[in-house]
Amino acid sequence: MMRFHISRLACTVAIIGAVFGAAPPVAADQMTHVVFPGESIQQAVDAAEPGDTVLLTPGTYRESVMVSTPGITLSGMGRRTVIEPAPTKTGKCAEAGNGICVLGTKDHDVEGVTIASLTVTGFTGTGVFAMATDGLTVRNVTAVKNGVWGIAQERSVHGVFRKNTARDNGDAGLFLANTIKEEAGAADTGGTVVEHNRLEGNRIGLTVRRLRNLTVAGNHLTGNCAGVFVVGDENKPRAGALTVRDNSVVKNNKSCPKTARLDALQGSGIVLTGTEDALVTGNRVIGNAGASSLSGGIVLFKSFVGTPSERNRISDNVLEDNAPADLVNTDAGKDNTFEHNTCRASSPAGMC
Repeated sequence: MMRFHISRLACTVAIIGAVFGAAPPVAADQMTHVVFPGESIQQAVDAAEPGDTVLLTPGTYRESVMVSTPGITLSGMGRRTVIEPAPTKTGKCAEAGNGICVLGTKDHDVEGVTIASLTVTGFTGTGVFAMATDGLTVRNVTAVKNGVWGIAQERSVHGVFRKNTARDNGDAGLFLANTIKEEAGAADTGGTVVEHNRLEGNRIGLTVRRLRNLTVAGNHLTGNCAGVFVVGDENKPRAGALTVRDNSVVKNNKSCPKTARLDALQGSGIVLTGTEDALVTGNRVIGNAGASSLSGGIVLFKSFVGTPSERNRISDNVLEDNAPADLVNTDAGKDNTFEHNTCRASSPAGMC
């Protein structure tokens, strides 16, 4: 099969120019596979080789897509490139209810994949789901009204999640974890970065579960039941050694009922539970109010399995109009510090 549709060369060049501007020089063996509505994304992905780009033109595509080839880019042309469920579920990704799947294997991570500039919506599972990846980049993706997570990754390292929008998804807009299928210690992400995303109207804006060594920076979270959850437990190594900084966490006051794993949620800004050595700094946490055990601006909460949080530092944050308090500490763990925060009320008193 020819790797490039010669008859569409002029159109392809025009499209690439419109999307990327003056394109940089490309290696002779790197190709762009252009897909138009009504054509198969999966067929183009399967034909792509490391270094290639699969470029989706604007329109609606009804299918799920599996990516397992390293080093390829799957890109749309912005929000008007839309991926929705197919009428019939075919393949592992679709059968799991997911839109785009980036999957390595138990023994080998898939490296250097990029998913960019498209909308994924209406899937019963997750919009973009990744597992066993190294260096995955997800940028400028809009994940809307998916049944579980908007964008999710587990068992992966060196990820970059930048300038995405996750809205009105059933659980977390953005979900990062070690693994969800077994008990295990926290995994080192190798410096994964979550920055400048907009997360709104989800159950939880961002969940970071059983992970270490990552940065959550410059994100805007609003209208969720809870803004940011950093979750650990009794497994070793412990979750933590991460940074949550310079985020805007405003009015996450949607009400969500209790589940088998979690109390009812409303009005939680940033919650740390069962973590160690985390730094929460420079955040703007405004107007998060509720009556849940997890409500408040920045909340340090003892793990649901009884593991205390230790050596976490909450400093230099600006907090206003959060209830029951701007700073809440219900954890008896050792050496947690609250310092140089701008706030009016804390529980217990004296932390502002």
